[in-house]
Amino acid sequence: MKIFEYMEKYDYEQLVFCHDEASGLKAIIAIHDTTLGPALGGTRMWVYENEEAAIEDALRLARGMTYKNAAAGLNLGGGKTVIIGNPRTDKSEALFRAFGRYVESLNGRYITAEDVGTSVQDMDWIHMETDFVTGVSETYGSSGNPSPMTALGCFVGLKAAAKEAFGTDDLTGKTVAVQGVGNVGYYLSKHLHEAGANLIVTDINQDSIDRAVTEFGAKVVAPNEIFGVECDIFAPCALGAIINDDTIPQLKCKVVAGSANNQLKEERHGDILNEMGIVYAPDYVINSGGVINVADELEGYNAERARKKVENIYNIIANIIEISKRDGIPTYKAADRMAEERIAIMRRTRSNFLRKEKSLIQR
Repeated sequence: MKIFEYMEKYDYEQLVFCHDEASGLKAIIAIHDTTLGPALGGTRMWVYENEEAAIEDALRLARGMTYKNAAAGLNLGGGKTVIIGNPRTDKSEALFRAFGRYVESLNGRYITAEDVGTSVQDMDWIHMETDFVTGVSETYGSSGNPSPMTALGCFVGLKAAAKEAFGTDDLTGKTVAVQGVGNVGYYLSKHLHEAGANLIVTDINQDSIDRAVTEFGAKVVAPNEIFGVECDIFAPCALGAIINDDTIPQLKCKVVAGSANNQLKEERHGDILNEMGIVYAPDYVINSGGVINVADELEGYNAERARKKVENIYNIIANIIEISKRDGIPTYKAADRMAEERIAIMRRTRSNFLRKEKSLIQR
């Protein structure tokens, strides 16, 4: 991998390698873009095939956070950290405190949070060394478990997509197929049930299925059957890359709207959904409730204020659909365009301000 060529191609700002021999820390912080504000993105701990794979993952995820934060209307840029290691066996207070010192050294350019393989406890250890961390325990005034807010954002975004497909956002009597009913999928199912929707669910965890049946009267199908069920809305809330050549021909829905990351295996699959007349709610927008919620901690967490921001995902999805129709492009491209336009406007605005400031100094 030619790192600088990759960074130049996608306009990255900074890549930081963090090493601490005593604790075993090996981490990579990627900062993609800070036009809108400091880069916010979680810390992922994972066993990578090699160092190159870890670097590529950090870079890819950081760029994704730029788009996610911009589309969510946050005044934050995109960044991400990957720690190379097994989250089950390699964690320690020393390791995360060492990492916290690296975050502190960036002086606010990067703010971290919980991600795959890390926990609230890990964030608390990081917090011992820096204030530039969110998702800490409620002892420190945190927002707590992000799943309910992620689910709320997904629910209102789903309603906006439903309005486009059915002419109304009333979900009474609508059938929603939910793939994955643990964590976010559970809370989304709760919202859907309370809104009068009928649920068809699947999960690899029997306890999660049993809970959905007991609490929501859900119908259960096998994991490989969920794509082909007769439904109005398909809500993927588990794995990524589940919209692909094998699953698309099975779909019998008018809307795809769920919390899973990276739902389109390839961009062309978003084109196919568009050609089929299926309304697709771009994943990184509809599932941004969690990051919106933790970002509110930076202002001193206020649950009601955070909730209102998350509920605005309804309007964001509606706006993306309008851009899609206006420009004749699929919604996934419309989401990218909206995020890119917001960044470009702010980049020009800040550039103009700096030029004026310079000219005043010269005078």
